[in-house]
Amino acid sequence: MEAYFETIVHDAIVARRVQATEAAEHYLAGLLVDYAKGQQPRTDDAPLTFQLRDALESSGAERFSRLQQLGDGVLYLMGFFGASLPQRGADPDYIMKVGSSAYGHASAMLRGHEASSGPDVLAELSKKFDRFVGVLGEVADGALSVVRDDVSLLRLYERWQRTGSERLAQNLAGLGLCPMRGDGAVH
Repeated sequence: MEAYFETIVHDAIVARRVQATEAAEHYLAGLLVDYAKGQQPRTDDAPLTFQLRDALESSGAERFSRLQQLGDGVLYLMGFFGASLPQRGADPDYIMKVGSSAYGHASAMLRGHEASSGPDVLAELSKKFDRFVGVLGEVADGALSVVRDDVSLLRLYERWQRTGSERLAQNLAGLGLCPMRGDGAVH
């Protein structure tokens, strides 16, 4: 499973023209593996701002873990479901700032220790948060592009309507549909 996610993450990074370290690619692939296996920790139902505040008020390993988990959760949320958030009254830019900030604070904790000399993946995720959201969005588009039945075709079309993804438009065209913006019609 790890090799599969490493391949699709790499392909998405190339497709989105994102400059990413190999360490960041591995991190994103590992994040997707964890979600696919259901191994991500249960997320808090509190508003993201409160989660960030609570993480920052924690100390030591708990603080680091909460910040990293918040960054991971927001990155996954925005990559896979970000297009639907404005319809629910959420501000995607604000949500991305929370995720970026969580990774930035976690990175600062690592930089504060002399022992950490490897690549600073969390700082990279923080600085390029919006681009990595796009990478996960590309992965999500690819996953939805596998049409097995009419329901999955409808999901593919609905995601295209929300995102305007060129990749999804090409997949729909390959299935004989010609998605066009405007009056909501499909030809």
